[in-house]
Amino acid sequence: MDNEHHQELVKCVVVGDTAVGKTRLICARACNKQLSLSQLLTTHVPTVWAIDQYRIYKDVLERSWEVVDGVNVSLRLWDTFGDHEKDRRFAYGRSDVVLLCFSLASPNSLRNCKVMWYPEIRKFCPHTPVILVGCKNDLRFMYRDEAYLDFFRERSPFLRAIRKSDLVMPDQARSIARELGVTYYETSVLTYYGVNEVFENAIRSALIARRQQRFWMTNLKKVQRPLLQAPYCPPKPVARPVQVCASTFDDSLRWLLNNLPHTDVVFVAGSVCLPAHRFMLSSASPSLQRLLCTDLTGELSTRSASESSMVSSFGEATSGDFNEDTEFLIRVEKPSRGGVWDQLKRRSSCQVLTTACNNSPSQRVCINRELNHPAFTSIRVQQVEDINQQGKLTTSLQTVITLSKLVTAQAMQQCLQFLYTGTIDSRFTQLQEVWQAAEFMELPELLVYVANIQAHAEFLNPELKQRYKQAVRVRLSDLCLNQGLFADVMFQLDDGCLPAHKPLLMARCDMMRAMFSGDFREGSAKVILFPGVKCDSFRVLLCYLYSDNVGQLSPARCVDLLELANRLCLPRLIHLVEKRVVEELVRMCGSNGETNVSNDVVETCLKLLEPCKLHNADQLADWCMNHLCTNYNKLCKMSPKLLRSLHPDNQEYLTEHRWPPVWYLKDFDYYDKCCSEREREERMVFKRGSASSGCLCFGGRGNNASGNSTGG
Repeated sequence: MDNEHHQELVKCVVVGDTAVGKTRLICARACNKQLSLSQLLTTHVPTVWAIDQYRIYKDVLERSWEVVDGVNVSLRLWDTFGDHEKDRRFAYGRSDVVLLCFSLASPNSLRNCKVMWYPEIRKFCPHTPVILVGCKNDLRFMYRDEAYLDFFRERSPFLRAIRKSDLVMPDQARSIARELGVTYYETSVLTYYGVNEVFENAIRSALIARRQQRFWMTNLKKVQRPLLQAPYCPPKPVARPVQVCASTFDDSLRWLLNNLPHTDVVFVAGSVCLPAHRFMLSSASPSLQRLLCTDLTGELSTRSASESSMVSSFGEATSGDFNEDTEFLIRVEKPSRGGVWDQLKRRSSCQVLTTACNNSPSQRVCINRELNHPAFTSIRVQQVEDINQQGKLTTSLQTVITLSKLVTAQAMQQCLQFLYTGTIDSRFTQLQEVWQAAEFMELPELLVYVANIQAHAEFLNPELKQRYKQAVRVRLSDLCLNQGLFADVMFQLDDGCLPAHKPLLMARCDMMRAMFSGDFREGSAKVILFPGVKCDSFRVLLCYLYSDNVGQLSPARCVDLLELANRLCLPRLIHLVEKRVVEELVRMCGSNGETNVSNDVVETCLKLLEPCKLHNADQLADWCMNHLCTNYNKLCKMSPKLLRSLHPDNQEYLTEHRWPPVWYLKDFDYYDKCCSEREREERMVFKRGSASSGCLCFGGRGNNASGNSTGG
């Protein structure tokens, strides 16, 4: 009788506790579809009757036809309800194989398999093959997932997420399978691991049992015993990308325009005075930079040398001697420090110059120069007295620029607003006056901006605004930061000095705003002592304050900068530093895959971990922790002393979240041992020349990176 093309009908009954994953396992096999995490968490339809899932739809019915070891099989799956009190004898009738399912996140369901389900199966199916199936294999690594935890937080406070103590490890399930004398497999509908594998081996178990009863059927001779299941290695945890908070640079410049702290230039339009900052105007407009850098020292050629000697390096009127700040600058200036004194002398020639005669404040000289310009008639410097917020009388040097009648006060106000913020007041209607002022003062961006409004093409202005702001940041960094133009404060650091501008520091940093505007002595000092900070770190800080960006950073020098940013309460700077350091570490990891480079990254992460947590660089600390967890074995080999020097909580976290996990390593060792034993058995059978149906082969030893548990 020719049975080669005979189709075998296999009835597979799936039993187990309620909500262990029986129905989803059947549907995943029937529909050949992988479910998402949201679908698994939000959908569950309890089974209330035994059903044959393959008799519902045509395409599902077609997927029930399968060829296993050369045998055509029609697989019939029967789902059952999980209530212990229900009678399932009608489902067990004429069954060929039974899948006994439990949840890997419920030890009670595994206990019930031994106590309740297996005796029931043997009561109705005393000789039917049974396979123990652990469902929800993904929960071994998903129970820490944020999306999984958020689901339980949102649903109800009474729902508890899975904890590690709730999980069933492979050796525990395998021990129960060994007691029952059945084969053990694991599945996951989320990762689709083991879904097809468990049903294929269930078919093999059913066909082998049938072959023992129908030994004359030749089509069952090549059926092999159930194959070993390779352990499933959880996916490597992926570090979360560094999130950078939104920029506040535009808001800072807007605050600078509205509050105008420490102004040093005044535009006079009729009876209206409009204060501003020289460094900001120079950065916003090259034409204004040329005007503000006008050399007025020639106006003092008629003054005596004694009067000139009373002028400090910052253009202040002194009482006859250099003040403490000026003496400090002269004392610390060295050629090796980049010509700080030369810069101060160059800036002093561009700043306001005034003298006091006979040590009497009432006698002052005002330096004035007439200008032949359509917008400006004159520029002069003078000493101005004012009352600060604390009610104290203060004096400051101001550059006073008198505007011509061609530029109105309202138009100049709009020009200043554009120079600071890149926009003008939308309610202002006298656009022709603004356009005329911008033309006289050579402000090309403002000309285009106003022309777009007049032509009803405002949609072009956002792009123009972004380009203009970027250009201002570049000039701020170049002129004010690198060249120190119009600097009014000097920071004394551990290894040198760096100039800066008080108004911009106040606008960009709340800590410095309080320092320069309160009763602190730094509010009037020209030299600020900043102990514990080096020039490299402070220069990066100033680069951020002036341009809202940081350059390339090496991981070795980021700790000092993070400490400084944390001290000054600058979260965006911390985020930018974290992002740059992570990018550099990723680049080092991908540098040709060299082992020594990878070792350097591990050692760097080990050194950065705790300092980053100390200075609130949590994202960089998380990235370092993730990298150390995924390279835990290498970490233990190369830096055991540094590992032991970590805080006990960090050591515990690394041990708990190491990858690959310990349970996978143990399971893989067991799988490898089983593969070796099966190879030895097959070699012995081959030597005896036994070419019968008992000569079986194992499957997939090389797939050790795609499985989780071993068939017992």
